[in-house]
Amino acid sequence: MSPAIEFQRVWKQYQAGLRHQRLSDVVQGLLKGMRAWRGLSEGDHGKFWALKNVSFSVTQGEALGIIGRNGSGKSTILKLLAGITIPTKGHSRVRGRVASLIELVAGFHPDLTGRENVFLNGTILGLTRRQIRALFDQIMAFAEVEPFLDTPVKRYSSGMHVRLGFAIAAHVNTEVLLIDEVLSVGDLTFQQKCLQRIDELKRNGTAIVFISHSFNAIQHICDRAVLLTQGEVSKEG
Repeated sequence: MSPAIEFQRVWKQYQAGLRHQRLSDVVQGLLKGMRAWRGLSEGDHGKFWALKNVSFSVTQGEALGIIGRNGSGKSTILKLLAGITIPTKGHSRVRGRVASLIELVAGFHPDLTGRENVFLNGTILGLTRRQIRALFDQIMAFAEVEPFLDTPVKRYSSGMHVRLGFAIAAHVNTEVLLIDEVLSVGDLTFQQKCLQRIDELKRNGTAIVFISHSFNAIQHICDRAVLLTQGEVSKEG
């Protein structure tokens, strides 16, 4: 059986401080980007490599931890796996439905209520309204934000965003779950509930990629971990 996640020799380059003043500058930038995609160098002025030749795979029911200092490339990996951006070189492949908790408000429309955002997120993840309605009570019970269900999420605290976001991601029967450091925002009781739910998802075959600065959380959730140093894998095991 093929892995749920394959990350093969991935390089990701960003342009630092790029600004276009004229249409000709925009066209030139697009042409340079196309040449870079084909592997042709235009020089590295103002560019930096967020990831350098990173490879790993994750099987169904396995959890991989990604650790490293701020700026080491951890969040870039999750954005590549979530399809938010694409590799400069190499291949990133995910099989199955993906749910991600990459940023506190990712996927939420600030002017919509909690209830409306549940249906919006469920639809984005490919569920029908009937499927979302069937899961709605479970999501609300887990998130514990019922008093604010019909309040626009722009009025939610960061902890409430985490509660609702995780509750949605953890109840839509995804094959792949991507989690950034967001769980550190919630209170201790909610964190423990999240860890228990992640254990359940693993037992049910969900592949998980988990970023955290908490070694206790990494040890509890993950089967193995990758240490990133300046965009490169320095250790794995």
